[in-house]
Amino acid sequence: MALALHLGTADLTRCRFAISPLCQTHEALRMLRRPARHGYHRGWLRRMSRTVAGLDLAPLWLFVPPPGGYTPDFLGPPPEEPYPSIEAELARMRATDPALAHAEMARSLACTPGLAESPHARAALDDPAATVRRLADLTERAWHALLAPDWPRHRAVLEADIAHRSRRAADGGLDALLTDLHPAVDWAGHTLTLRRYADVTDAQPPDGRGVLLMPSVFVWPDVVSGFARPWQPTVIYPARGMGHLHTTRPPRPPRALARLLGHQRAAVLAGLTAPSSTTDLARRHGLAPSTVSAHLSVLREAGLLVSRRQGHRVLYGRTALGDALADGEFTRGVHTRG
Repeated sequence: MALALHLGTADLTRCRFAISPLCQTHEALRMLRRPARHGYHRGWLRRMSRTVAGLDLAPLWLFVPPPGGYTPDFLGPPPEEPYPSIEAELARMRATDPALAHAEMARSLACTPGLAESPHARAALDDPAATVRRLADLTERAWHALLAPDWPRHRAVLEADIAHRSRRAADGGLDALLTDLHPAVDWAGHTLTLRRYADVTDAQPPDGRGVLLMPSVFVWPDVVSGFARPWQPTVIYPARGMGHLHTTRPPRPPRALARLLGHQRAAVLAGLTAPSSTTDLARRHGLAPSTVSAHLSVLREAGLLVSRRQGHRVLYGRTALGDALADGEFTRGVHTRG
């Protein structure tokens, strides 16, 4: 089956990105319940196995159905702001209308035969307001135990994905943006089609509010649509660079690039798979911060990096030219012509 979303002019002008720590928490929990699909996150799963064993998440597991099933949208609603805090998102979750929570929980429980008749499921549905509070408390515990320690790195990967796709949109328009989200997403004739999507019975059509695009480090290999009423139409897709998120060693630069820039400088450029600070890069490459700072200055002056302030930190990220060099595209061409 496929989910076809016909985007009108108002929708196209209101496409936006967001990063949701709450959504990331629930995508991580979904992955924990589906170990055969852990993919790139084997190291993270091994590291978190003891932590997960110490968390009593049984009430949450009720609402994480088998693949293809429905997870209640109120557990991770589309954020209203581009970069909400986990505190703001949890507060919004706790304020869920009990009637809406009851309807979404009942739909989710129905995905597993017989589950809705279990004592725990009946208790959850009998007092949806109390269940929402309990699920929010458990989500907060899961956030602090599973994601908060690594969140700066996760957020950097998500921000890098958004920066890359924003450049594609600036260079090639929405066609360039929407055709590159995921192999199972097609874009043609103002229609965004999610192939291999099972549950579309009450999908919400776009209604002029636009489509929210959210990168995720845990949704791989799927692409997820959150289109159930009353939420804003949303597409959650795998973020670029997530494969390097839990690696301990930075990627090696192409040899031609190392000859061109010098090994250290090329390694710094290649290692910037996600926006990072001078301190992060110094730790990652085993270099003095002053050495990294000097390399970053040269790379920025050459147009290979950009910098921006985030709180008290300055984060460096690659430009489109920096991406091309780090990926070996230009150096391969130079080597061939030579």
